[in-house]
Amino acid sequence: MDNLIAKLYQTQKTVLTSKDIALIWGEISQTKLKAKIAYYVNRKALIRLTRGVFAKDKNYAPRELATSLYLPSYISFETALRDSGIIFQHYDTIFVAGKWPKTMKIDGHIITFRRLKDELLFNPVGIIFKDNYNIAGLERAFLDMIYLFPEYYFDNLSSLNWEKCFEMVPMYKNKQMTERLVKYHKNYVK
Repeated sequence: MDNLIAKLYQTQKTVLTSKDIALIWGEISQTKLKAKIAYYVNRKALIRLTRGVFAKDKNYAPRELATSLYLPSYISFETALRDSGIIFQHYDTIFVAGKWPKTMKIDGHIITFRRLKDELLFNPVGIIFKDNYNIAGLERAFLDMIYLFPEYYFDNLSSLNWEKCFEMVPMYKNKQMTERLVKYHKNYVK
């Protein structure tokens, strides 16, 4: 049975859902899968982070955890914008675009989901896959933010590709959002 744990360590992922483990182990029986997972959790070979989500060890990636909780989801908003230098304020919270608004605390990590409509969540434009999780690129995170927060203050818009923003804004299907983007752009060029 220990070769099952070895199989988990062959994957690059640091956080695994029950579905991931079932695929890696080739286990189709839910009952057997639950029993095997429980066995390894009890032996401390797997760490249960929350229902149906596990880590191989304590060195897991918190952002990978955040995007493993609900699908589809991706890192965005303040988290992605701070990475890109658009905002300077540090947040301990990981902000995620998802189907439902919800804040959770798991293993000391605060994760806040902000609701976006399905057609945006399933649209891969401007989403980057890196380090085993999806994250909004600079322009996508900026657009997500002004979509939900029309008057948000940004510290530094110099690295934004405005042309990309104007190409992507129609996917939000929101006329007011386009007007917001024009307003931000005009204020930036002043």
